[in-house]
Parts: sequence; C-alpha cells; structure tokens
Amino acid sequence: MSPQTSAPRAFRAAGTEVVTPDLYAGETATTIDRGFVLVERIGWEVIVERAREAVRTMPADTVLAGVSMGTGVVGDLLADRPDTAGVLLLHAIARAPHDGAGAGLPVQVHVADPDVFAPPAAVAALEKAATGTGVDLRVFTYPGVGHFYTDASLPDHDRAAADLTWRRSLDFLRHL
Repeated sequence: MSPQTSAPRAFRAAGTEVVTPDLYAGETATTIDRGFVLVERIGWEVIVERAREAVRTMPADTVLAGVSMGTGVVGDLLADRPDTAGVLLLHAIARAPHDGAGAGLPVQVHVADPDVFAPPAAVAALEKAATGTGVDLRVFTYPGVGHFYTDASLPDHDRAAADLTWRRSLDFLRHL
C-alpha cells in the first residue's frame, strides 16, 4: 500500500529529515488484506528486526513514526529506545510503554473514527495505559473518514482530515 508516501512528502516539505526503511524487502501490497498476507509470509520478527537495524545508527532521541501496520513496529521498538524524543502514530494504534519506560514520552495518534485498527475500546485502553505509565498521549480522531484518509492516491482520502493531520503532526514535531 502507499500511505507511507504521503507522510514523508509532507514532513520533508517542512524540512524534517525522514527515513523510511524497507521493512518488506521491496515488496508492496495493494490492499490491507494483501498486506497481512505479506507480513505473515515475511514474519513479524523479521520485519521488526529490519526496523531495529534501520534505526540502530540514528540518534537516540529520534522520533519514531508508524503508519498503519507500522504502528505495531514502533510499539515493538520502544523498549529498545528509551530516549526516543516522541512517537507519531498514523492510521492505527500501538500499545503504550510499560513499567514507567514511557514517563513523559510525547505520543500523538491520528486515526479514522471509526477504524477497525483503532476501535474506541482499544483507544480508551491505550489512554488508560498511557496515564498509568506517564506517557503524554494525544489522540486525534477524524469522524467519517476511511482508514488511509491521508493518502491522496487511495479511495479513503479525505483532504480536509489529511491537511489537519499534517498540520497537527508538524506542530507536534516542531515542539519536541
């Protein structure tokens, strides 16, 4: 899928350095279902290890960002990167850091409402977990839009919601 193309473009245009590791060894999926098949074939641990390798030489205070399935990758990387400057999650949620590892960590989430990858009960659980760990969580929901609403090349695209997401995300990055 191509939702990752929109985020890097918006952030680079604002002068932010963006690294987009190839976690799928050049393969892509044209649907969410095919994305799940691709992840199953490659294996979650392989994907996460590729991400670990991609960020290994980056400064400790790098912002970790994940798009859709990539939010889970970010969630798995957090334990290895306690000095992460912030976390930006788009189109899905990840689990909150545990055992105080996230105390003070700024996290911003942007999801469709409703979205099967960020159901209200899961968002509420994330908010509760964030409060318990001291994570500085801010969740933005966008009613009535599709899962990949920021990607202009997909049917889910919603220009107004995408523009608001980019403004909020860039403001988040500027204040870290």
